[in-house]
Amino acid sequence: MSRLSVLQQTITACRRCPRLVTHREQVARVKIRRFRDCDYWGRPVPGFGSSTARLLIVGLAPAAHGGNRTGRMFTGDRSGDWLYRALHAAGFAGQPHSISRDDGMRLRDCYITAAVRCAPPGNKPLPEEFDQCRPFLAEELRLLARVLVVVALGRIAFEGYLKACRELGHPLPRPRPAFGHGKVHHLPWGVTLIGSYHPSQQNTFTGRLTAPMLNAVFIKARKALGA
Repeated sequence: MSRLSVLQQTITACRRCPRLVTHREQVARVKIRRFRDCDYWGRPVPGFGSSTARLLIVGLAPAAHGGNRTGRMFTGDRSGDWLYRALHAAGFAGQPHSISRDDGMRLRDCYITAAVRCAPPGNKPLPEEFDQCRPFLAEELRLLARVLVVVALGRIAFEGYLKACRELGHPLPRPRPAFGHGKVHHLPWGVTLIGSYHPSQQNTFTGRLTAPMLNAVFIKARKALGA
């Protein structure tokens, strides 16, 4: 078993944050009407993708009835619909839709993870929950040694990535990189960091994030890898 697989198993067994454990398990037990016949995952959600990926995507946390239900990041929810369409268009995903862990989705040269691994109440993890989960992200960064481009979905994921890098001993640039949609930062340890608005309904329904805007982010990622 690879070290990345061992890490994924460790993540799925985590019970460090009582508030998150209670919430994710309650959601999995009570369910919602349209998913009442589904067996919910109800555990921390591990990363997903290629162990030799050069593109890393960092999100915020699993959705209560998305990743917390399916057991895979951005799978079975509206945010995932947007993300996988954009990844497929840029050649990073084998298909444009992802609805379950056994739907045949394969990522190409890409790995998806998150700053927090449990679905949080109100989609808002607490600062101490980020702190408890950050070692998992830091270890992924250490094991995914071929990553050259990171796309951070949202300001919180952007900051979470930089904090994990700092914990690994990487010197953060001064001034500190600032989040912005489509903004590109070339980090001193050889990684290109690209910010993107998160494909949440709050952003997509209001038009703050459009499909062309999200596609453009992954076109930049593709060009950065090609260069």
